[in-house]
Amino acid sequence: MTMTLTVPPLLRERSFRRYWSASTISMFGDQISGIALPLTAVLVLRAGATQMGYLTALEWLPSLLFGLHLGALVDRRGNRRVTMIVADLGRALVYGTIPVCYALHALTLGQLYSVMFAAGVLSVLFGVADGTLFVSVVPRDRYVDGQSLIYGSRALSFTGGPSIGGLLVQLLSAPVTVVCNALSYLGSAFYLSRISPEEPPTETAAKGAVSAGARFIMRDPLLRSVLLAFAVINFFNLMFNALSVLYAVRVLHIRPGVLGALLGVAALGGVVSAVVTKPVAARIGVGWTLTLGCLLFAAPLLGWPLAGGPHQLVLATLLVAELGCGFGVMMLDISGGAIFAAAVPDQLRSRVTGAFSVVNYGTRPLGAVLGGVLASGLGLRPAMWIATAGGVLGFFLLLPTPVPRYRMPAEPAT
Repeated sequence: MTMTLTVPPLLRERSFRRYWSASTISMFGDQISGIALPLTAVLVLRAGATQMGYLTALEWLPSLLFGLHLGALVDRRGNRRVTMIVADLGRALVYGTIPVCYALHALTLGQLYSVMFAAGVLSVLFGVADGTLFVSVVPRDRYVDGQSLIYGSRALSFTGGPSIGGLLVQLLSAPVTVVCNALSYLGSAFYLSRISPEEPPTETAAKGAVSAGARFIMRDPLLRSVLLAFAVINFFNLMFNALSVLYAVRVLHIRPGVLGALLGVAALGGVVSAVVTKPVAARIGVGWTLTLGCLLFAAPLLGWPLAGGPHQLVLATLLVAELGCGFGVMMLDISGGAIFAAAVPDQLRSRVTGAFSVVNYGTRPLGAVLGGVLASGLGLRPAMWIATAGGVLGFFLLLPTPVPRYRMPAEPAT
């Protein structure tokens, strides 16, 4: 009886539970390698600010280059679940080359660049199929519930992944730690292979099929406004991400294990947000929840360039900054995912996802490269000020748009 009362209703449904398990496993692997890969570049290959910018940019460049075409391909071919399994297996293979080459003393920055780009292409392929699979296993009236569970796992991965990753880097070395990510993709592929949901029908290719998703976004003021705000936030956030590990190690003198533990503990903010976002959205509307999430995601990161003084004060400042950021990003992602699921037609979903990622993720490599250039020219701390202050612009861009007033179709009007 206790289990019936405590287990969320969606997790009692086999298809969603396995889909959720696949996502959860790969998210934990991503977070472990999210600290292990930059530390491989910084500690093993002695990468500088500009090289870190290139490394981060190559992970997101495929969204800019291939998002539209891969979205159209998936909408035309269907078989989204199989597509996601192939992408998982491919990512396991390319990430697995890093510890192998390290063991053979053949690891180079060029290989890291290649791995990031290849994994980025496969992630775009996975992502454009994932949105359709989500709506295939989640009833329409439970989109916020489903997003809360998925991003709740993401929040937990932010808590455990960096801490485990930082510890493993100190015990085993950064390149060897990357093997955890390769194994996580195998786990994801296994669980996806055990579901068979009924997917929406495919759409026969027609004139303009590749650009149909982009045209849909441009005609829809809601999605257009969300995309603009997200693109600005992601541009500056990737500028920040490209520099944060280098800044923490070389300017703030934080050891890898301490950095991983700090980021892991701070990610508890995301766990709390995953719990409270649904009642918040029910009270103020999912549109205002997303708008508030944009502010809470970006503004706390100003604590990074502000950090100074005694080492314990530096760590406390970063902890508070990451707690607030983690809370905001979960609120933003859950509400944004629910809006996207509700506002996009099934037959266009992969193409709209692809077009959205071209801009939303396509700004990320530009931000990462610019971050490296600014850090090389101005210094790490001034570049971090630009990256963190710029991210707050996304919140102000949303205020005059229809987004704050948007409510889910099932919600009562204010």
